[in-house]
Amino acid sequence: MRLIQVLVPDDCRDAVLSVLDDERIDYVLTREESNGDNSAIVQFPLPAQAVDRVLSDLREAGLSDDYTVIGSVETARTPNIQELEDKFVKGGDEDDSIATEEIRTKALGMNPSPVTYYAMTVLSAIVATAGLLLDSPAIVVGSMVIAPQVGSAMTASVGLVLNDRHMIIDGLRSQILGLVVAIVSATIFGWALKTAQFIPPSLNVVTVNQISQRISPGFLSVAVGLCAGAAGALGLATALPVSLVGVMIAAALIPAAAAVGIGLAWGPPVIALGAFVLLVVNAVSINAAGGGVLWILGYRPVEGTTLRKAAPTLVAVAVLLTAFSGSGLVMSKQMQTENAVNEEVQSVLEQERYQQLELVKIQVEFDDMGTLDDSQQITVVVRRPTNEPYPQLSERLANAVSGRLDGKTIVEVEFTESQRSVART
Repeated sequence: MRLIQVLVPDDCRDAVLSVLDDERIDYVLTREESNGDNSAIVQFPLPAQAVDRVLSDLREAGLSDDYTVIGSVETARTPNIQELEDKFVKGGDEDDSIATEEIRTKALGMNPSPVTYYAMTVLSAIVATAGLLLDSPAIVVGSMVIAPQVGSAMTASVGLVLNDRHMIIDGLRSQILGLVVAIVSATIFGWALKTAQFIPPSLNVVTVNQISQRISPGFLSVAVGLCAGAAGALGLATALPVSLVGVMIAAALIPAAAAVGIGLAWGPPVIALGAFVLLVVNAVSINAAGGGVLWILGYRPVEGTTLRKAAPTLVAVAVLLTAFSGSGLVMSKQMQTENAVNEEVQSVLEQERYQQLELVKIQVEFDDMGTLDDSQQITVVVRRPTNEPYPQLSERLANAVSGRLDGKTIVEVEFTESQRSVART
């Protein structure tokens, strides 16, 4: 429920009140004499779903936005409030979208102070780093809960669709600096753990499941970012809570930033590069999906926006497209590499001599297209019967895969053993 207060000049008062009367909206009119003009304050309660439509009708009647206040109230008791609720909430005349004026304030209100924002980012990055190294999904989820990235992401998305230069700059700047702080924090924390030998320096971080999932970006990574941004925009634009959506947005950003830091602390550099590409893809996807959903919901810049005034939005869109194109090209190469490896491994394991083997997992190192390393590391995990050796399996897999990839191909096969018994009564 919202309480609206608007300043109505005398020259359009009759038209404004006529709109309210036509919609059967109960209002109170108070003379306003503080500025010496002939005007009045009109206040009235409305369901949140009706605010945007009613304010649009009032603007068409001549009302300006010189003084418009939208406040939240717990409840309202007026003669026609039940009829308005039946019409706009239960009757489906409008969707759940909130007013344009309100969405801007709501997005800005989700941002904590800079000290709190960066402090919580540091803490969430450290927790995410610990969770990744411990291979603990519960701890990684905990880092998402305390991460504050949802506010900056939604501020940028709202700024894009409303062509608000300050919101675009503040949102993108907070996101970029926040992720840089997260990466630096994870790198320092990981280096300290390695130096103090709380974690063995010889640890191959690629073998840690929670880390290996975040160093090879693919289509599913893009899907996560797009869904997180879309869900954040829907939560922001409606009366729904955004707190849970914030966890989803953090899930796409903070663990990836922590993985970059771990890659920088432990190496090899290709680990950090793979996680960084994933981070860029997710960040761009969140902003693009958030802005796209808000546009679909009908949020637009104020009337009279010229091409020159739209420059901030156009520049921001160009930056996002450039970032997504570059990272998308690298991600596309990684997807091609993974598809080729999967096909060849499956082809070898389908041979009659390997019918007793069961494929568990294929881990393909990030394909940096020879930028840092011209070799391609592939790990294949298979389940075999107890004490059944397959000494030439890795060689056959390497020969099969190398024909599809450039450079040197290294295939490592890990076996897990199984026993099977059948008892009859």
